[in-house]
Amino acid sequence: MRDVKPLLLNSDFPHIRRSRLQTLQMNLGYLCNLSCTHCHVNAGPTRTELMSRETMQTALQFAAKHSIKYLDLTGGSPEMNPDFRWLVQAARKQGLHVMDRCNPTILVEPGYQGTAEFLAQQQVEVIASLPCYMEDNVDAQRGKGVFAASIDALQKLNALGYAQKDSDLTLNLVFNPQGMALPAPQAKLEASYRQFLREHFNLEFNQLFTITNMPIQRFGAVLYAKGQFDEYVNLLKQSYQAKNLEQVMCKTLLSVDWQGYVYDCDFNQMLDMPLTGKVTHLKQLLDDMPEGLPITVADHCYGCTAGQGSSCTGVLTN
Repeated sequence: MRDVKPLLLNSDFPHIRRSRLQTLQMNLGYLCNLSCTHCHVNAGPTRTELMSRETMQTALQFAAKHSIKYLDLTGGSPEMNPDFRWLVQAARKQGLHVMDRCNPTILVEPGYQGTAEFLAQQQVEVIASLPCYMEDNVDAQRGKGVFAASIDALQKLNALGYAQKDSDLTLNLVFNPQGMALPAPQAKLEASYRQFLREHFNLEFNQLFTITNMPIQRFGAVLYAKGQFDEYVNLLKQSYQAKNLEQVMCKTLLSVDWQGYVYDCDFNQMLDMPLTGKVTHLKQLLDDMPEGLPITVADHCYGCTAGQGSSCTGVLTN
């Protein structure tokens, strides 16, 4: 697979700095039951990288010492880490708001029965990937049968109380565009999702997050192979909106890889661009996580500032 990192480094992206830390995003490993074309992690069923319980314990120590509010669990499929349930329970006992970036098919996968019930019991916010509300589009991007399995899983979450009236259980969906395009306006797309899923599947959700595909890892390599890499990066640059800089997630989020090394965001993690450009383990920051550190940037950062902007919680501006 083509390493696109060298193509991104000579960048004119504006210099920005970190502010007060609120979210610890933990990549629990690259193991996943799917291999999606847009995946910026290059996750899949054959990946073996998994975060250890020891690293999880360090992360919880860090969260306690630095008054972290949110624990954002991602992967791969984070639920496939053998210590996923241990981590969630420990984090909830610690008072953290836990978010699970869930590929919903894992909830109906053999061997993972009871995961949906566990998430509901622990009051975990589920952020489920559903890149389109049309079956053909989802299966083209994620594999045959993925749409049907995703709907089954989401209906199961609804039955447990997720996204239901007077319920505290939150279910948000994530949209990724196919190919070389920016996401459609989030509010308009959310309305279309809501109408279609409600009418056809009696399915409810709280919010839809639209996320721009990043030209890195698997998606970046596909763009390069098709001779479209430069064109896509230019699209991101031409769509740059300076006002998005105020709300980019890297200002208040710290990304931790499966080994415990830290980055400004998950995308920098996948490009092996560590915090302040120096390899740093979470243990080294237990006693000191200074504010105002410069954020390591490159051309992929235009993906977060193009159009309405893009973050792990959807658009940045309307």
